[in-house]
Amino acid sequence: MKHIYLDNAATTQLDQDVLEKMKPFIRDYYGNPSSIYSFGRESLKAIEQARETVASCFNCRSSEIYFTSCGTESDNWAIKGICSSHRAKGKHIITTNIEHPAVLDTFRYMKKIGYDITLVPVEKNGIVNASDIEKAIRKDTILISVMFANNEIGTIQPIAEIGAIAKKHNIVFHTDAVQAAGAIPIDVKALNIDLMSVSAHKFHGPKGVGALYIKRGIVIDNLLHGGGQERTRRAATENVCGIVGLAEALRLSVENMEKNNAHIKAIRDAVKAGIEAKVPYIIYNGDETNRLVNNINFCFKFIEGEALILLLDMKGICASSGSACASKSLDPSHVLLALGLPHEIAHGSLRLTFGKDSSMNDVDYIVNTVAQTVDRLRQMSPLYESFIKEH
Repeated sequence: MKHIYLDNAATTQLDQDVLEKMKPFIRDYYGNPSSIYSFGRESLKAIEQARETVASCFNCRSSEIYFTSCGTESDNWAIKGICSSHRAKGKHIITTNIEHPAVLDTFRYMKKIGYDITLVPVEKNGIVNASDIEKAIRKDTILISVMFANNEIGTIQPIAEIGAIAKKHNIVFHTDAVQAAGAIPIDVKALNIDLMSVSAHKFHGPKGVGALYIKRGIVIDNLLHGGGQERTRRAATENVCGIVGLAEALRLSVENMEKNNAHIKAIRDAVKAGIEAKVPYIIYNGDETNRLVNNINFCFKFIEGEALILLLDMKGICASSGSACASKSLDPSHVLLALGLPHEIAHGSLRLTFGKDSSMNDVDYIVNTVAQTVDRLRQMSPLYESFIKEH
């Protein structure tokens, strides 16, 4: 039985070198970082070293990095914290209609408690026009939040342009960089980013740990209360081994980015070309070039994506029909609907996301298995049968 993992946008395998870096802090150095005795100070030292490593990867100060439990917490802190601290200035916040649920659902919550939200639509290629973001700005706008790269279709947003717009209008700019960190070079100063969310398990680090970059001078209220950890900004005993793992995974990803991306892109392109050659009546979602190198997202007409995923799993291929956070939902992807796809076509989506451990030796098997499975499902579809008869 083959095992081919093609869902790296959902999570990545923990890197062995990262695990080795974490091991001493899982069992041996278990002291509480808030303790004043030497055993606790060893844990605190490891956290501060990790903070410096993360900061060096994003060209910021170590004092601007705050460790969290995940990307979702970081998004919630950024949005809720800015809304709370800036409510005297206004109650209007802006995002796009293809954000991760961690952002969209938080925006909807803010609407329930009295904030005005604007969801700026993206173009058909899945990229927002920066000028549309600027047109949405009002006198009472306090926050713009736009993801760096989309988790479903891989499109990369014009972060530099949006950052410049936010700076010009003196508006706080947050970006969810969960998919981008470790895959795209990120310089928060050059991009005029004020707040940025990342999550370790997206770049071969452990689950349950993330970070939020907060630019020095940004006034933001706390999300969690109850202790003085993270320089009084986030209460909770620190996940020391997780923080160590996040920093090491990010360092390795950034250092090996060019090599890893070249390897991943070669495999991705070969699979894409093979599927397009063997399978008719498909739609390639997202921009052709301005996207993460690991991402393929197809819609296959006349099939259901859930059935495709289950049958591929039986053949040893782990794939997705959308975001992992919405995989239990029967609704079509909000991202694909935002591109203008009808429900019946959006339901037939397949997302393949490759990683540094993906192998070119698996390309033929992936292509042939996808092609055979799609054909099998179409043979059971009365809609496909009618379509073939008519054409």
